[in-house]
Amino acid sequence: MDDSKILDSAEDAEFRAQAREFLSAHAALRMGTDRTTLLSTDASREAELAHIAAARTWQRTLFDHGWAGIAWPKIYGGRGGTREQAKIFSEEELRYEVNTGALSIGLQMVGPTLLEHGSEEQKLKFLPEMLRGEALWCQLFSEPGAGSDLAGLTTKAELDGDEYLVNGQKVWTSSAHVADWGMMIARTDWDVPKHRGISYFLVDMRSPGIEVRPLVQITGFAHFNEVFLTDVKVPAANLVDQPGNGWRVANTTLSNERNMIGSGSGISFQSILELAHSLDRGDDPLVRQELAHSYTRFHLVLWLAGRARARASRGDHLGPEASVLKLLASQKMAADGDLVMALQGAGGMLKLEDAPFDGMWQSYFLNQWSVRIGGGTEQIQRNVLGERVLGLPSENRPDKVLPFKDVPRN
Repeated sequence: MDDSKILDSAEDAEFRAQAREFLSAHAALRMGTDRTTLLSTDASREAELAHIAAARTWQRTLFDHGWAGIAWPKIYGGRGGTREQAKIFSEEELRYEVNTGALSIGLQMVGPTLLEHGSEEQKLKFLPEMLRGEALWCQLFSEPGAGSDLAGLTTKAELDGDEYLVNGQKVWTSSAHVADWGMMIARTDWDVPKHRGISYFLVDMRSPGIEVRPLVQITGFAHFNEVFLTDVKVPAANLVDQPGNGWRVANTTLSNERNMIGSGSGISFQSILELAHSLDRGDDPLVRQELAHSYTRFHLVLWLAGRARARASRGDHLGPEASVLKLLASQKMAADGDLVMALQGAGGMLKLEDAPFDGMWQSYFLNQWSVRIGGGTEQIQRNVLGERVLGLPSENRPDKVLPFKDVPRN
């Protein structure tokens, strides 16, 4: 039985039926009985641009028919519905072969951040173009010397009249080479402790002084980049919230990123089960035991993602749920990666182009590392949960109270 028929109110059941009617008319039903993450093994520029074009087209279709930004206010281009309706539409959309990944940074990270912290002018300028699929975003957070210790960043933004002059370097920036805009945190005050001197900006990636260099991954893809900023001018109007409040704004973005990664990471149990049967391994008792563990992991992540969405549907700020979800999703990816490689036996050692199934499983195994690190490693999530949820004492860090200019650096 469809659980939604039991759990939905009469109003939500009607909304779900309308969503299904729209999706059925505009998209193909996803094959199989379980959600499967599509793993591309094509690292070509042409494939990347085709992926982006498909995402833009689908997002524009949603916007034109009134299904974009379900819970975003109408004044910003949204549908003006409830957060519960947004949750319902997301559930239904997963059942269809639609391409949304290229726009997820903007729609799932930047958009919610601006709704909570942005000025009215920023919301009116940026949110509608996100919902129309017109703008691709990237995240200019990590630096060569500030990854796990993100608050130790040294990219500086100095106010000069009605604009900021930005100098520094960012790294591991997904999609910077194709992005129209970037959300960036930079240091605006060196005389206060590190968390208090950070500000949050919206940066036009076509600005003079921005240089993007690709970083080729072990999979052959160049999804990540390093970004060099030299005397980049950012209008003061693109400062989000107040100077020095950037760490608080960034934490909203990071919570949404962890929820996004945790909710969308990994492969479905059905995919792994089908792999085992296709290799005639499904009757092996040891394999069946590992499949049972995989089934459990898949549904735990699914249920935790549902809990996070439910909290968001009530308008609550995502807190520890995002870290719990990211941590469990990372553990799932690691265990499932080992399992799909073990199922292939010697075939698991082959390079992507020589491997069975067009190298799809090798691609997943190799790509999992970047996903597990993105949004905060497992160790970072444990620190967050230990200190902020369990109330455990934090590590002794003198640099948290010193003015940042006095913190020793290499």
